[in-house]
Amino acid sequence: MFKNVFGSGFLVRTAHVILTWVITLILFLHDTELRKQEETGQLVQPVLFVLLVLVSVLLYFGVSLMDPGFILSDDSDLQFTLGVTEEQQDMIPPTTKSLRQRRCGHCLLQQPMRSKHCQTCQHCVRRYDHHCPWIENCVGEKNHRWFVLYLAVQLLVLLWGLHIAWTGFSYVPTWQLWLHTNGVLLAVAVLLALLSLIVLLLLGSHLYLVSLNTTTWEFMSRHRISYLKHCGADENPFDRGTFHNLWGFFCVWGTVVWEQVYFREGSDQV
Repeated sequence: MFKNVFGSGFLVRTAHVILTWVITLILFLHDTELRKQEETGQLVQPVLFVLLVLVSVLLYFGVSLMDPGFILSDDSDLQFTLGVTEEQQDMIPPTTKSLRQRRCGHCLLQQPMRSKHCQTCQHCVRRYDHHCPWIENCVGEKNHRWFVLYLAVQLLVLLWGLHIAWTGFSYVPTWQLWLHTNGVLLAVAVLLALLSLIVLLLLGSHLYLVSLNTTTWEFMSRHRISYLKHCGADENPFDRGTFHNLWGFFCVWGTVVWEQVYFREGSDQV
């Protein structure tokens, strides 16, 4: 279920953890509201902030080391042919039907619908979204919801940290003295602001795509994907409405037979 923590991506994960705790330490060492509350014995916010940072680090490791939905054998893919009648198969365009039966040219395993081979991970991944260099892992069927949750928690940590950094700036009469006094805290604040913007855009884009029941790969490359080529620009065979899309993503666990969803959508249109 989880990959080796000392395997691929060890340096990226180590750098992420070190940077996280160094920034947290800086916020406590400077004259911020966290330090003032700590010195006066008001420990609720400092403890909550540290706990939230710890949760973000644990989620980061969980998403980074979790199996995103690797396809390791053909046996697990037999379920994708169950519950589909010959009549339903005949209603699917030939390109889609052939894709359902094709084998990956790299790992030679059958590819269920919405799966893709990742050149970096060297595995096919169910409901492939993208390979994220930040976590050094694919985002797929099994860890996508956790990735979105991690982004939400990380954004909260970054915005809270940015507010804390803002409270630590000291007033001095000249710019030279101000930069000398607040230079480190200014660098932290700029970094937190930049990371907050990046995470906000990532979280917003993923929530938008989830609400449509599409993936980053499908959104960016639909013109090259066999089962989407014949669809119109605004047509998504997996879209079941915003509420059902969000409910299925966050609340329904287990492997989804996307062929059946696709076939059902096709029969409804007929």
